[in-house]
Amino acid sequence: MGYVCIFAEKPSQAKAYAEAFEVAKREKTHIELKPCSTFPDGAVITWGIGHLVGLKMPGEYREEWKNWDIKNLPIIPVQFEYKVSEDKKEQFNAVKKLINNADVVINACDIDREGSNIFYSTLNMTGAKNKTIKRLWINSLEVDEIVKGFHSLQSNEKDLLMYSEAKTRQISDWLVGMNASPLYSLLIQGKGLNTSLSVGRVQSPLVYMIYQHQKEIENFVSKPFFELVGHFKTVNGAYSGKAKVKTDTLEELTSFLLGNSLSLEEKNEGVVLDLDKKEKRTKSPKLHSLSTLQEVANKKWKYSPANVLKIMQSLYEKKICTYPRTDTNFITENEFLYLSNNVEQYMKLINVDFSPIKEANKRYVDGSKVQEHYAIIPTKTIPNESTINALSAEEKNIYDEVLRNTLAMFHNDYIYEETKIVTAVHDIEFETVGKIELNKGWKSLFMQSSNNENNKIEADKVLPSVSKNEKVLSVLQSKEGRTTAPKPYTEGDLVKVMKNAGKTVDDESDKEILNEVEGLGTEATRSSIIETIKKNGYITVTKNIVSVTNKGKILCEAIEGTLLSSPAMTAKWESKLKKIGEGQGSQDEFLQNIKNFIAGIIEDAPQKIGTEKISLPAEEQRNAQFVGKCPKCGNGIIEKKGFFGCSKYPDCKFTLSDNFRKKKLTKTNIKELLDGKQTTVKGIKKADKNTYNAVVKLNAKGFIDFVSFAK
Repeated sequence: MGYVCIFAEKPSQAKAYAEAFEVAKREKTHIELKPCSTFPDGAVITWGIGHLVGLKMPGEYREEWKNWDIKNLPIIPVQFEYKVSEDKKEQFNAVKKLINNADVVINACDIDREGSNIFYSTLNMTGAKNKTIKRLWINSLEVDEIVKGFHSLQSNEKDLLMYSEAKTRQISDWLVGMNASPLYSLLIQGKGLNTSLSVGRVQSPLVYMIYQHQKEIENFVSKPFFELVGHFKTVNGAYSGKAKVKTDTLEELTSFLLGNSLSLEEKNEGVVLDLDKKEKRTKSPKLHSLSTLQEVANKKWKYSPANVLKIMQSLYEKKICTYPRTDTNFITENEFLYLSNNVEQYMKLINVDFSPIKEANKRYVDGSKVQEHYAIIPTKTIPNESTINALSAEEKNIYDEVLRNTLAMFHNDYIYEETKIVTAVHDIEFETVGKIELNKGWKSLFMQSSNNENNKIEADKVLPSVSKNEKVLSVLQSKEGRTTAPKPYTEGDLVKVMKNAGKTVDDESDKEILNEVEGLGTEATRSSIIETIKKNGYITVTKNIVSVTNKGKILCEAIEGTLLSSPAMTAKWESKLKKIGEGQGSQDEFLQNIKNFIAGIIEDAPQKIGTEKISLPAEEQRNAQFVGKCPKCGNGIIEKKGFFGCSKYPDCKFTLSDNFRKKKLTKTNIKELLDGKQTTVKGIKKADKNTYNAVVKLNAKGFIDFVSFAK
């Protein structure tokens, strides 16, 4: 096999791999493994810190692209170039040396498209040639799974296709963002709005979908309606039923009754037309994919989708949950076997006891439905008490949910008896339904969580004993109600909205494509897309309720009627990207379509947006210009030529330099300094033209002090 270099996506992942073998030496940038049966000539594990390498920014291609100007659009490099992130050069240089010294290089990054992108963009930047490339493909970081994975490494054919898809997506997102953002920002600024808009291939359609939903709520007018209910008495008791009659006014309902020789509050004779009793069963929920877990966690604890992914990643690295970024609700026979063997131990973890059904059910176990990853389940590792106690409250909640959801697969169905009575008064039929719980089954697992949807056991409605054709005494009444507006989205709803985006379009072919690619984004990216539109100021989340901001409304008004507001456009692109990942599509052809799209919006947008002035409310307009709060008086800080100053000048004369040792500070640097935090200034030039990074802070006098050197 020769000398092996294993490249992990992050240090924590590398540490987990090392724990499966005997370590010879630990260094700052890598871990050396002793020769063993898996690696007879030894191996070294090194790592990225996420992306070590990224696409260059526009100004690094051409000087005129450094500043936004419509006349410089479109921004389309002849050849896309990559660069090593300034703050990750030390790690990259170590990786480069290790890869070039190896005979075999193993991609041990996360098993998704982004993991492939991180590996190959780094590998290509190292300049390494003629290396044997292998792919580690595992869904768990348990020691036995790691060892098994390294003994059954895959070739890199599939990995290269995933990289091709990810790279194409990365470049297309760069092209859309670097062209559409300055285009719409400059056009909006020309209309009097002093702010910048971030426009993206996926984020913009999502904001527009939320905007449409919010407009529907705002424009909703509640209207009254009237329903007809009947109250019935028999020799064995009383019950009520509802007719399939609904009118806009009480007069219409009264008129309807008169047409049937009836009136409200009048006693009449009725008859039991039909009586039906059935035993019904409800099966337990499907196993969790990332999106279903995000939805449940948001409903139960109001955790954001991004936080759920972060928690799941932590549980994965602690080796007690399987790989989190999965889009399937199924497992294979292999996973079912180990779950069956461990089910009693899982039960002890949450103090439940039942007789598990250890027969595989296609509702949960279906290898044909498992492609890259299987559903989220507990690993074979049974955490001891100290491990459980060491988990954070959030980790305990999520692990508990995964455990109960998995155990439900082994439990009995929830069983209830449903009784349906159809009662006729003249020719009007009234339906009555009663439910009696017979066996809580899997729902008993969720009884401790009163706000869990799985625990919604219907209130018993015991009906009196009646027989078919039995005469009853009836009194009819009206029941007034009002139509209600759609509910505003919660943050958890956004995951479902993105996944089910096909429901928002009318065109059948668009709907089909959206369903085929499972809506906007992927399991791995949806939470980050939501975080992006929050960070860009397009939505706010208050008490878990999502609202579009005025800035978000401006974006939506600007892109309305264009493909940038259309989830179908994104779906069509995703469909083509998917084909590239399957080896059936062309990267060059796809990117040419993106370039044509950009040329189209550059031509159409100025005419569409027009010259009519629009602006945010005065307060929000002012806040949009502020980069932070003045540490002296608490008012907003605004950018001026060469420095930042208080908006209340001359009453407050606080100023802050826009550079440190001649290195221009970023808006993030300024914001962190104004927040009283330390910040890292990158790429400060030395006299010998080398660069260094420095940690700085703002002192009490408003000057920037050097704290320490940074990596």
